[in-house]
Amino acid sequence: MANWLALATLALFLVAGKAGAHEFWIDAEEYAVAPGETLAANLRVGQAFSGGPISYLPRNFVRFDVLAGGDIRPVEGRFGDIPALSMGDLPDGLAVIVHQTTENRLTWSEWERFLAFAEHKDLGDVTAMHETRGLSQENVREVYIRYAKSMVAVGDGVGADSRVGLRAELVALANPYTDDVSGGMPLQLWYDGASQAGYQVELFARDAADEVTITYHRTDASGVVMVPVQPGVTYMADAVFLEPLEPEADGDAIWATHWANMTFAVP
Repeated sequence: MANWLALATLALFLVAGKAGAHEFWIDAEEYAVAPGETLAANLRVGQAFSGGPISYLPRNFVRFDVLAGGDIRPVEGRFGDIPALSMGDLPDGLAVIVHQTTENRLTWSEWERFLAFAEHKDLGDVTAMHETRGLSQENVREVYIRYAKSMVAVGDGVGADSRVGLRAELVALANPYTDDVSGGMPLQLWYDGASQAGYQVELFARDAADEVTITYHRTDASGVVMVPVQPGVTYMADAVFLEPLEPEADGDAIWATHWANMTFAVP
């Protein structure tokens, strides 16, 4: 058992170390469950809405809750559990899973890869930012934190998402399980307590055949983006914020990224 736990911990460390340019999301095994059934969900990291599961390891998160029926229920588990979330006895209504990771570190040894990442996530002209701050393009050190949410219908699925206090957060302004979202699913993007206008939101859509389509959208003046959705498809929305850090010693990070993520399905 000790050897297995050591290998699991090492595997997670290796995955996390490679995850700087990868999405992190909550992947419910079923996005609609009957009252009394167990709500199970994996934590995943990967690309193109495909990635391996991450074990339940309390040292790797600062928050892991399920909001249901007006209550906040901390997710409890055993070290190494996969799926990381398994919770029963949830009331009828909309359940919102919330997860915030601890701070992780990454070194970009190749400037071109960091530049490509910044362009992909629409983080601005990082070359000019480095020049303005007098920063080297060698061994760019970053810390990153993930803020993930997922909406699951329990029974009738009635309810609404709301802000839950994450530094970077996507908030659903409609309920995909009960509302008419044929005209699109409205999401609002928040960072540091303010809605974010003109910001890129990347949308991943996985259909019943496991084919994934990726599209890019931008928030309006109120930080709202209307993403196109279709029945029978599972969605992940993702947005990244770049924060400059002032290093106090050699080897300190010079950037922090804050990742807002939301998953849901449209029945």
